[in-house]
Amino acid sequence: MHEQDSTANGNSPGRGRRGFLMGAAGLAATSVVATAAQAQAHGGPSAAGTSGAARRRNQVTAAVTQTGRRRLGSLKVSSIGLGTQTMPGNLYGPVTSRKDMVALVRTAVDQGVTLFDTAEAYGPWESERIVGDALRPVRDNVVIASKFGWEIDPDTGALTGLNSRPDHIRRAVDGMLKRLRTDHIDLLYQHRVDPTVPIEDVADMVKDLVAQGKVLHWGLSEPGLQTVRRAHSVLPLTAIQNEYSTLWRGPEENVLPLCEELGIGFVCWAPLGMGFTTGTMSPYTRFVAEDRRTAMPRNSRDNLAANMPLVQLLEEWAVRKGATPAQIDLAWLLAQKPWIVPIPSTTRLSHLLENIGAEEVRFSRDELQELNAAVARITISGDRLPPPALAMTGVEAPPRRPAA
Repeated sequence: MHEQDSTANGNSPGRGRRGFLMGAAGLAATSVVATAAQAQAHGGPSAAGTSGAARRRNQVTAAVTQTGRRRLGSLKVSSIGLGTQTMPGNLYGPVTSRKDMVALVRTAVDQGVTLFDTAEAYGPWESERIVGDALRPVRDNVVIASKFGWEIDPDTGALTGLNSRPDHIRRAVDGMLKRLRTDHIDLLYQHRVDPTVPIEDVADMVKDLVAQGKVLHWGLSEPGLQTVRRAHSVLPLTAIQNEYSTLWRGPEENVLPLCEELGIGFVCWAPLGMGFTTGTMSPYTRFVAEDRRTAMPRNSRDNLAANMPLVQLLEEWAVRKGATPAQIDLAWLLAQKPWIVPIPSTTRLSHLLENIGAEEVRFSRDELQELNAAVARITISGDRLPPPALAMTGVEAPPRRPAA
């Protein structure tokens, strides 16, 4: 799934595409044929509805080595990371094999990716095991990010609620270390704010884990603004991870300014709009039964139709810059701030190479201003998440009670 899974140079149109096609390093050129299976894994339809842009995307024929590096606080990472949420095969439909997922993560390392994002809830547990198996030989050369915060039934794997009690965090991290086959987690997130646990209690527990060497940096995912400030005052945060793309620009109003104020990096999950901004979806898209995007309000037929102007805009810019719509969306994110790092998920080699090739797409100052204005003029229809999941975003942790 293609999830879905830099300003200034003024490169001439086509340069980014040529760099992508000519910059193979460490991997032989691979011919990619557009098939229905690839379109589905790319975040596209299970049957009809694949656009011409999707066919163009699958003409990618070679790899590029990612060289760009960015800082999340004091943590240095590749400018584009790899999300692994879809690798267990139970989010957007089945994957080819576990062996292929391990190989894909290893290929990402070979191609210059250093940031790998997982969580105990992905699978659950299986995503961490895949990442651990793949990265063990190169552990000292990569950054592993994972997340705690869910109560997970040990027998069924069902997520039964949020749990960020300090004793639970300690047990969760010990389990992560075993699955990830490592002695430390580079970046540990609270997956969602627990409305029953003061964030100061969470930060104190993470601080203990840092002192023990089990955790090096920490962050929050989809938190409330005051919770960010309170957490940061106890133990400085390295990153906030929220959804962000041309399809969902909510962080721009308050979260990004807060990150800039406090010196916190920003990691974008769903940077390709869960596949929508890749150009593989249309009002005629129908998802397989196992695909959880069926529950997303913005994926209804009416909302897909209403949001197509965004895809058309990205396709126009893809032609203009000699790139693909997905690369335009990722490059747009990179151009917003130097401390923003997208982590597109994928289970396909061709999509991995396409994603990291976005690093080659640059916008001049005038181009970025023009693209920003065009994106801002488009109104997006439909909520980004189902109501229960949306209710877990932007939550403020309860206050800590004064000591007796």
